[in-house]
Amino acid sequence: MAEASHKPVPLLKDELDIVIPTIRNLDFLEMWRPFFQPYHLIIVQDGDPTKVIKVPEGFDYELYNRNDINRILGPKASCISFKDSACRCFGYMVSKKKYIYTIDDDCFVAKDPSGKDINALEQHIKNLLTPSTPHFFNTLYDPYREGADFVRGYPFSLREGVPTAVSHGLWLNIPDYDAPTQLVKPRERNTRYVDAVLTIPKGTLFPMCGMNLAFDRELIGPAMYFGLMGDGQPIGRYDDMWAGWCIKVIVDHLGLGVKTGLPYIWHSKASNPFVNLKKEYKGIFWQEDIIPFFQSATLSKDSTSVQQCYIELSKQVKEKLGPIDPYFTKLGDAMVTWIEAWDELNTPSEAKSTKPANGVAAK
Repeated sequence: MAEASHKPVPLLKDELDIVIPTIRNLDFLEMWRPFFQPYHLIIVQDGDPTKVIKVPEGFDYELYNRNDINRILGPKASCISFKDSACRCFGYMVSKKKYIYTIDDDCFVAKDPSGKDINALEQHIKNLLTPSTPHFFNTLYDPYREGADFVRGYPFSLREGVPTAVSHGLWLNIPDYDAPTQLVKPRERNTRYVDAVLTIPKGTLFPMCGMNLAFDRELIGPAMYFGLMGDGQPIGRYDDMWAGWCIKVIVDHLGLGVKTGLPYIWHSKASNPFVNLKKEYKGIFWQEDIIPFFQSATLSKDSTSVQQCYIELSKQVKEKLGPIDPYFTKLGDAMVTWIEAWDELNTPSEAKSTKPANGVAAK
């Protein structure tokens, strides 16, 4: 009698959703099939809702377009960006899972230096399931990785670390540059594979990129708002960075951690630097005021939940950044609307149906 083959169960199979914003057919999923097929996908279709997005067979997914967003959120849909990948955060809101992994549709499977395909999702999960060390830097980087530990001189009282809220992955090939850097370095490619995972220290901000990102939705989900970008807004391409600045202030306040480094994905195509410059140019000026704002932002002891922290931060955005441009007053209001919508969909007694009109496509 032949022995039954036992395939290993994928990590967090029933506890993680993969969120993908898109305007095109998702052929890229074919190369991710060995890693993504066991998981549930939430696809957020941007742009024309009448366009049919094709998803390869065999994936378990829900697909939401702008009509679904408007139907589910009603007037609060105003907080979800249109014609911008910031719309992905709607997927975070409707998910019912503990963890989220989000990836762009131009991100392919990368190879490590030995030529082996990198299972980005598996590495993100490892990052999230082990602690972060934001209070004291370990010179061997992540002490919880196999083959590493805390170095001599690392305080024993800090070796338990703190829960990891965010795992920020990187990219080979096309780097995530701003438009001016793209213009002066059009041929530059990232070929450096650095085999390291670091905790970003407490009190240090970072430019978060949303194209290869995982987070613990229960720990930080309500703060993962990608702002007002794209259609009708004076700025674009700052959606993930805005979220990153907000979550960093909040995780520092709540005693959580953020890791960056592995895993890598292969970023396949560069976006148009001239189009990007149009989207970014106000942000390039504004960030010189935005960064000092977040560097000095503090939250009160009364703010003990992510929602409370985020509402408090929204008030500071309106008060401190509002004088720079009316956009920030509008953004501060949208931050509050986002939290109201999040709570509406995620409070068991109030939760509405979040199924897309086209239903769920099963495996």
